[in-house]
Amino acid sequence: MDNIVEFKVWGKHALFTDPLTKIGGEKCSYQIPTYEALKGIISSVYWKPTIIWIIDKVRVMKPIKTQTRSAKPIDYGGGNSLAIYTYLADVEYQVQAHFEWNLHREDMSNDRNENKHYFVAKRMIERGGRRDIFLGARECQSYVEPCKFAEGDGFYDKYGELSFGLMFHGFDYPDEFGKSELYSRFWRPKMVNGFVEFIRPDQCTIRKYVKPMAATSMISIGLEEEGLLEGYEERR
Repeated sequence: MDNIVEFKVWGKHALFTDPLTKIGGEKCSYQIPTYEALKGIISSVYWKPTIIWIIDKVRVMKPIKTQTRSAKPIDYGGGNSLAIYTYLADVEYQVQAHFEWNLHREDMSNDRNENKHYFVAKRMIERGGRRDIFLGARECQSYVEPCKFAEGDGFYDKYGELSFGLMFHGFDYPDEFGKSELYSRFWRPKMVNGFVEFIRPDQCTIRKYVKPMAATSMISIGLEEEGLLEGYEERR
C-alpha cells in the first residue's frame, strides 16, 4: 500500500505532557513528541473512522529548549490554583505516517478506497488541515505543510544516540482495538541523529488499564458528499 504521507509541523510552543506531572496541576513536557500527539495532528489534518493513522517516524529539526509559564488551572475543589507549566519552545518536526483500514468498523467497508483517502489526505496537508492543529495542548497552536522527510539540515544530524527512558506512547481506544476498555501504552524511545522510529501500537509491551469505555459509532465529515451516508444509516 503506497499511502505514506510526509509533512512538517511547527509552532512557538509544545506541551507533550508526561502523565505523572498532571496529578498536582503542574505540567511538564516530554523532550520529544509522543506517538499519540503526532497521531492527533495528522487526525486533525484528515481523519475518518475507516482508517487508522500509524506514525512511522519523526525528525527533530530544532534544538530542544524549554520555557516555563505560570498558569491558573481549575481546582477540583472549585476555584483556581497556581501552577507552573514547562513547555518546549520554538519547535519544528518532520513526520512520516501511513494509514491502515480500521477492521473493527465493518460498517465503513464501502469506504475502503485507498487512492481516495491518500490523495485527500495529501490535499488536506497542503491546505493546512481540516481542523485546528496544536502540539500536545490546545494552547500550543501549530501549523502543517508538505515536506520531503529527511530533507534539509537538522540540529541533531550528527548528535548520535539519545535515550529518553520510559515514555507515554498512546492510548488503545475501543473503536480501534475492539475491546470495551481504555488502556495506555508506554515504551522506551531512542533518538538517533535527530530521528525517532516509533514502534507500532501492538508492539508495546507495557500497558496500563485506565477505565471501561464503549466504542462510539462516530460518523465522519464527508460521508454525505461521497454518497455513503444513506447506506450507513440503513445499516444502523
